[in-house]
Amino acid sequence: MIKTHIEVWDRCLNIIKDNINERKYKTWFEPIIPVKLENEILTIQVPNKYFYEWLEEHYLSLLRKCIMTELGGKARLEYIFLKENKNKFSNSTDKKHSPVATNQIKNPFVIPGIKKVKVESSLNKKYTFDSLIEGDCNRLARSAGKAIADNPGKTAFNPLFVYGGVGIGKTHLAHAIGNAIQVKSPENNVMYVTTDRFTNQIINAIKKNTIDDLTAYYQHVDTLVLDDVQFLAGRTKTQEILFNLFNRLHQSGKQIILTADRAPKDLANMEDRLISRFKWGLSADIQPASFETRMAIIQDKLGEDVSKVPYNVLEYVCHNVTKNIRELEGVMISLIAQSTLNLKSIDIDLAKDIIRRYVLSADKEVALEKIKKLVADHYKVTVEKIQSSTRKREVVIARQLSMYFAKNFTNKSLKSIGDDFGGKDHSTVIYSLKAVQDMMDTDEVFKNQVTEIERKVQMSIGSGF
Repeated sequence: MIKTHIEVWDRCLNIIKDNINERKYKTWFEPIIPVKLENEILTIQVPNKYFYEWLEEHYLSLLRKCIMTELGGKARLEYIFLKENKNKFSNSTDKKHSPVATNQIKNPFVIPGIKKVKVESSLNKKYTFDSLIEGDCNRLARSAGKAIADNPGKTAFNPLFVYGGVGIGKTHLAHAIGNAIQVKSPENNVMYVTTDRFTNQIINAIKKNTIDDLTAYYQHVDTLVLDDVQFLAGRTKTQEILFNLFNRLHQSGKQIILTADRAPKDLANMEDRLISRFKWGLSADIQPASFETRMAIIQDKLGEDVSKVPYNVLEYVCHNVTKNIRELEGVMISLIAQSTLNLKSIDIDLAKDIIRRYVLSADKEVALEKIKKLVADHYKVTVEKIQSSTRKREVVIARQLSMYFAKNFTNKSLKSIGDDFGGKDHSTVIYSLKAVQDMMDTDEVFKNQVTEIERKVQMSIGSGF
């Protein structure tokens, strides 16, 4: 038996009635009119765009459940708005289901009367596709990025979600896409913004009561590049505003590009509805570069200076610096600087010395000291207290959390970590790691604190020494 749009919507309403109170039902669902049903897409009519936004924000999960229950897993819901005229309704007595005059708006979020303005892109012009060496590690993400640059907002890669570790080229790719779009389509408003900057914009807008102005400004953006979305963790208001902004931009055919240090499914303390949006397009990971790709990258970066570095030294450095490209570049810059300032020839011995001093020691020692300081500052205790034997609760938690981060962010063994915390044995370290994980599993507030400190640790260690 073929279902009509009216029958499907009536059954959906029966489900909705069982899940919300009568007042909310009358306010938000009685005014909705089913219009048509085609290819598992149910089109409903709502009074205006604000009505639509409220439904998407507060009842999206409920609507999805109803539609899929009636039409299956591939079901979709589309909206149209009433014409702003006096003859909105027909003379039918059953107005809820009557055919009505409608105005199907392809871009419901273009605000009449507001002239489009040019936004500040904040793109780094040195990051281009030409300077982004292609390898197996980034081929999918780079190819998708070039396709987007040719047709922003018109490919299946919207949003493009690029993820991977620190210093392997995510930000470079994001800027490269933006720069290529501006070259090919100068009229396209591209905006690059970090998550921290986006959050600060929202905080300032809340203080000044100008949220509407901020969101209106972002509606002038044709391509939004949001970097390091993992730092949205625990920022509920920022997530809420991004969710609404995402919907507006995406429905308007605007391009969205996101980067993170992990896949959407692994993002912690993030609203499910936002993660769901992140998965709409293409999620492409960037892996650490292979030896051959590292060699190609460093030769390209050195340019004319490549002749100053013996080939066997290049090979040695690329074999031993594998963590990320930033680190690799830092070693090469240090090599050339040491050679020039100290009148030394560049050889394997100098390369070994640079790697030992600037990479290995930094990973194991400086990172650990920064971890201790960040955790100590958060709990308002001293590093000396963390390394002592005191059993005060706040100090014990700070000590255990420092060990937890030491395990995750350094290459130290459990015994070595214990030695750095007042000579604790490895079993104490194991107990601390388990204690932190147990508290995170049972205490949402503590879990949010850990996420915030982890963000600071990542920024501190990733920003150089």
